[in-house]
Amino acid sequence: MPVSEDVISALIALKRTDAEGLAAQLTSQIRGLIADGRLAKGRTLPSSRRLASDLGVSRNTVTYAFEQLAAEGYLAASHGRRPVVTVDGGERVEGTGAAASGARSRKPRLSPWASKLKQADWPLSYQAPLKPLRPGHGDFREFPNEIWARCLRRSAVQAARRQLGSVNRSRLREALAHYLANSRGVRATADQIMILPSAQAALTLIAAAIITPGDGVWVEDPGYPGAAAAFRASGARLTGIRLDEQGMQRMPGRTAPTLIFMTPSHQHPTGRLMSLARRTELLRLSRPGKTWIVEDDYDGEFHYDSRPVPALQGLDAHGRVFYVGTFSKAMTSDIRLGYLVVPPALVGTFETAQRHIGLIAASHIQEALAEFIADGHFLAHLRRVRRLYHARRDHLVEGLQRHLGEVLSVEVPSGGIQLVARLKRGRTDQAAVERLGAAGVVTRALSSLALERPRDHGLLLGFAAWRENEISVALRTMASCF
Repeated sequence: MPVSEDVISALIALKRTDAEGLAAQLTSQIRGLIADGRLAKGRTLPSSRRLASDLGVSRNTVTYAFEQLAAEGYLAASHGRRPVVTVDGGERVEGTGAAASGARSRKPRLSPWASKLKQADWPLSYQAPLKPLRPGHGDFREFPNEIWARCLRRSAVQAARRQLGSVNRSRLREALAHYLANSRGVRATADQIMILPSAQAALTLIAAAIITPGDGVWVEDPGYPGAAAAFRASGARLTGIRLDEQGMQRMPGRTAPTLIFMTPSHQHPTGRLMSLARRTELLRLSRPGKTWIVEDDYDGEFHYDSRPVPALQGLDAHGRVFYVGTFSKAMTSDIRLGYLVVPPALVGTFETAQRHIGLIAASHIQEALAEFIADGHFLAHLRRVRRLYHARRDHLVEGLQRHLGEVLSVEVPSGGIQLVARLKRGRTDQAAVERLGAAGVVTRALSSLALERPRDHGLLLGFAAWRENEISVALRTMASCF
């Protein structure tokens, strides 16, 4: 309902202790009265002198508010004349006042995938503090930062001297092709290797290029939530496949899906190694050109008890397997680089898709990493931290069995940077995670990694990022909590 000129000042309440200044408060409140229709179009406002006197503020404060509202289109003001309202309550000036407030209060329309993002317990890495025994990380303190910094400086200087377009984008790919062939048995040329901002970017690229809404995708259950997120975003129908001692089970009698995602070298999160027989069985199940396999080898550099089993990709004779890797576990999480080995028939398609989506990694980081690998620093770092992480794994396992054997059953992985400790006696893991977090020990609930209804409860514990004395302190805290 419009108000008279005499009561305008009574509708304005300014707080001198508010962090927002008086002029800004006055501007906002007059704007709101106009937008609500209480100051109708054509209404003449009091003079700046009178309104300043009524409100007990300086005339400059009122003048500022009038000038700001005139600039926004709410008022018409000229020298020597009182300002006049130029819009009615039904008209909204974008981005200001009550209009903006109303827009914020309305729930925005989102895609079905985005609407469900808050339901997923991923990505945890951006939420949980970096404290023992948070999983998923190597020890950044052990990384040769000075050597890496020299490589970065040289690549930056070279980038400044180069002419646009002259960057050598094949150097890192050639180094990777050589490394993967020798260490993981991957069979690929440099042209098949794509450098991306992360391993998650590789999964996003695969989903965008391969999956049509409604296509079936099999994922491990429990498994890596980032893969499920990427495939759901493309409209896939996800089916969780249970695990046995050999890893992901084969589903007899079921038609092969469009895509199968797996972590055969070190199953996430259980750490189980997929047997050669199971790998061969799943390869036979896939149909060349119709069913694709995504092999995520997220921490394949770390094997402690035996020689690493060659990658599934190396067994594939028909170009059915995508091989995904990352440098964030072996080096440091701040190095945001991952890579994807693409089947030969899809190289051209994926190069075009990468540019369209914009998943481009910085060229000077690629150059620095190529030098870091070529000069032997990468392998030297791996050899050193393998010994450290092996000892830390054994220290954590021994401590869990000694202090918490009645509560937790430990699955000892042959490699990797984390392990699963299952809860006994029907205990639930979410409550345990909250209790431990309050005491300063960060873990992850095994049940949160289930695609469907959780079947198992346990704790995912990281060991690679924490020194043995830090692990010991965390174990004592855990024992007191339980």
